[in-house]
Amino acid sequence: MVNYRKILEMYFEGVSQRTISSSTGHSRNSVSEVVQRAKKLGVESLSDTMTNSWLETFLFPEKQAIEKGYFPIDWEEVHKELQKKNVTLSLLHHEYTTVAREGGKIPYAYRTFCEKYGKYAKKYKLTMPIRRKPGEIMEVDWTGSTLHIIDRSTGETIPAYVFIATLPYSQLSYVEAFLDMKSPNWLIAHIHAFEYFDGVPETLVPDNLKTGVTKVLRGEPLLNEAYRELADYYRTVIVPSRVRKPKDKPSVEGTVGYISRQIIASLRNYQCFHIDDLNERILEKLEEINTIDFQKRPGSRKKVFEEEEKSHLQQLPQTRYKLAEWKTAKVQLNYHIQVERMYYSVPYDYVREQVDVRLTTDLIEVYFKETRIASHKRLNGEVGQFSTNVDHMPDNHRLYLEHNPENNRKWAETIGPSMVQFVSYILEVNAEKKALSMLSTLRNLSTKYTNKELEKATHTLLEISTNPTISVLKGVLDRSKKRKQKSNIDSQKNNNNDHGFTRGAEYFGGNKK
Repeated sequence: MVNYRKILEMYFEGVSQRTISSSTGHSRNSVSEVVQRAKKLGVESLSDTMTNSWLETFLFPEKQAIEKGYFPIDWEEVHKELQKKNVTLSLLHHEYTTVAREGGKIPYAYRTFCEKYGKYAKKYKLTMPIRRKPGEIMEVDWTGSTLHIIDRSTGETIPAYVFIATLPYSQLSYVEAFLDMKSPNWLIAHIHAFEYFDGVPETLVPDNLKTGVTKVLRGEPLLNEAYRELADYYRTVIVPSRVRKPKDKPSVEGTVGYISRQIIASLRNYQCFHIDDLNERILEKLEEINTIDFQKRPGSRKKVFEEEEKSHLQQLPQTRYKLAEWKTAKVQLNYHIQVERMYYSVPYDYVREQVDVRLTTDLIEVYFKETRIASHKRLNGEVGQFSTNVDHMPDNHRLYLEHNPENNRKWAETIGPSMVQFVSYILEVNAEKKALSMLSTLRNLSTKYTNKELEKATHTLLEISTNPTISVLKGVLDRSKKRKQKSNIDSQKNNNNDHGFTRGAEYFGGNKK
């Protein structure tokens, strides 16, 4: 058996391959093959766990398969294929099985195939690297370091917080500075990143910050509603990294350090007075980073992105996402909610309930248990303004609100010209509050009399009185009602016949022709 460990120990100590061959008793070709295979697989030092049998399995896995009669597998090729989009171990095992059986060989079972690949991947760099596929993920985060701008009027230094988005496959990044890390800027940063990449990845991987994740319940993250809405609009999903697990988003974590050195550190002494000016400088530095060639890989971030990844991103929607923010509010006893010191009505049935409020630049929508119950144009300007929908009021409140001079004139028009003249007279002669009280009494008469009776009585009132009042109108209506009742009684008396039943000519056949 070849002494792999002895060969590599001597090689790492700087012993020549000729001397190693003489010392171990193996041919120079065997020594050279072991050394070259170790170089290819990245073995640069030996640990206690790397026994002779371990090294044999790791360096020459195909020999193990051949010895046991199984069709050998090129694990390096499997490793490369898994980096491609939509390629899985199941698919690669199926292809391997097909080739093996066509050649009359015995293939490994799927479970053994996966176990052996796991061992290979683990040995590849002593930790199992996660090979991202193009267009699969965008990792996002705020950097720990900040930049700053200067207030022109006070000379005060204002911190600028730096947002980073990275595509792990190509390592292409987007960087932008903001004056705060609140939800609106968090969403704007994502929109700008999508537009910079000219596409949308399948998955977003943020940290568990409040602008992205409201809380974690039993291990399941509860997403910020505005963030979830943005993801739905761009047809992507959000998978937050686990708490205190930076390896869940290693690309952006690594980029944060790199950006901190290449951009933030280089601009630490740059003085500017506006955030747009600072972002112009950041963009210049970012373009340099994205176009510089890799050290251990052919091409640059931008070149790899354009040639291999861009086509895998989803297309942007035709219109940009309309920024929204979500808040909660409690419905007050006056059936209004307070949002940013403005008041908006909701149906009075929801008094004292907790509701969700969706805010855009020009609209406010109110939701109760995911059902929209109200919407208003967003109020701006002086605080304390009210936006009230009459349909949200109880009936008695609505009637009180609608009891005004204009509505009373409209009501009079439905009765007739005499009533219009009478209502106008009441409004002109009396103070508005007293006039509205009188008109309330007048309108109550419409529940007892028809429009025709009211119009006729009002016409009579205006003819007989130069100072018409509602009490006189009531008298006219009462007398008219009594006259009508008396007339009905007299008519019934005249129609009564006291001579019993009289058979007509038809009964006796007198009308026969």
